[in-house]
Amino acid sequence: MQLKRTQIGVLAGLLSITMLTSGLAMRCTRAGDPRPVAPADSTPKLVWADEFDQDGRPDSRNWTFETGFVRNHELQWYQPDNAFCQNGMLVIEGRRTQQPNPNYKAGSTDWRTNRPTIQYTAASLKTEGLHSWQYGRFEMRARIRTQAGLWPAFWTLGTEGEWPSNGEIDIMEYYRDMLLANVAWGTNKRYTANWRSTKLPLADLNDPNWADQFHVWRMDWDAQQIQLSVDGRVLNTVKLSDTINGDGSGINPFKQPHYILLNLAIGGDNGGDPSATAFPSRYEIDYVRVYQ
Repeated sequence: MQLKRTQIGVLAGLLSITMLTSGLAMRCTRAGDPRPVAPADSTPKLVWADEFDQDGRPDSRNWTFETGFVRNHELQWYQPDNAFCQNGMLVIEGRRTQQPNPNYKAGSTDWRTNRPTIQYTAASLKTEGLHSWQYGRFEMRARIRTQAGLWPAFWTLGTEGEWPSNGEIDIMEYYRDMLLANVAWGTNKRYTANWRSTKLPLADLNDPNWADQFHVWRMDWDAQQIQLSVDGRVLNTVKLSDTINGDGSGINPFKQPHYILLNLAIGGDNGGDPSATAFPSRYEIDYVRVYQ
């Protein structure tokens, strides 16, 4: 049969439409699945939180405590009694005291045991052994005091490996008139970290009442990078392509789950001299939330 030129054109057009429709259908379905594919929802969902709404001791399903003299030659003795929930907030209270060190050993060269007395107490809480997360948005709303000698922090550590090869992320750290946002990982020397740090002097915030207010600290962490911010101001961004431990293991400590720590340190290697600071002093936390 001989077709007219107009008929050929119509048939060609119908064939093109059929092929196009077929291609779109193929792109909109999974292999072997006739149903349309819904777009992935990339909005972070709340996966864990503590709002501290119940007065009394912090929820033991979420937090455990460090005890004693722990790190950095700090002056405070950590104990659970210095952490409590009140008026919808977690309060970590630093106190000046004078009490015997139960671990004192005369003549010891260990800073934890050669102090006959405890001059300050505070608390350090962690989710280790209870909750940990790999990647996500970690957020805290809190008010910190900025007097001399105070060293509050909101940070994470990796669940596997010894420090610093397990990875440390300081979402919020404060001492000596500076806010810090740090990421640390291992080098080829044991117990020696590779630090990627940002220090923001409080004076640069241009707000004399800053320490009287609550602020929101946040980490956004995925397989590509870690970004640390306060009140929406980005302080530090670190690419995970840079964070491989230097010990030859090839391990990247930020590609494993991390747990959260909240603590108030006093003095020590970085905190400064607290002798002129009035105590008790409170680190007040409205909430801690994790989204994925």
